[in-house]
Amino acid sequence: MMGKTVSSEENGKLTKWLKSKRHEKGHTMRSLAQVLGTPHSFIGKIENQERRLDVIEFLRYCEALEVDPYEGLSLINKEEL
Repeated sequence: MMGKTVSSEENGKLTKWLKSKRHEKGHTMRSLAQVLGTPHSFIGKIENQERRLDVIEFLRYCEALEVDPYEGLSLINKEEL
């Protein structure tokens, strides 16, 4: 049975990766939110694992950061979870 994914180890890895990429690209939560056209609280909720991204949101998030979504997905698609 699948539990809540927002607090899963996989989601934790993914949000940590997204946050590191945001920092790497020099974005604040506010600047990334502006690119995405969302409130900055959206970014905070993602990074604090209070909200999860659906597939389309994830792709848009990666596009806004100019990162390869497959890199992030590869972190959670490993056997050693």
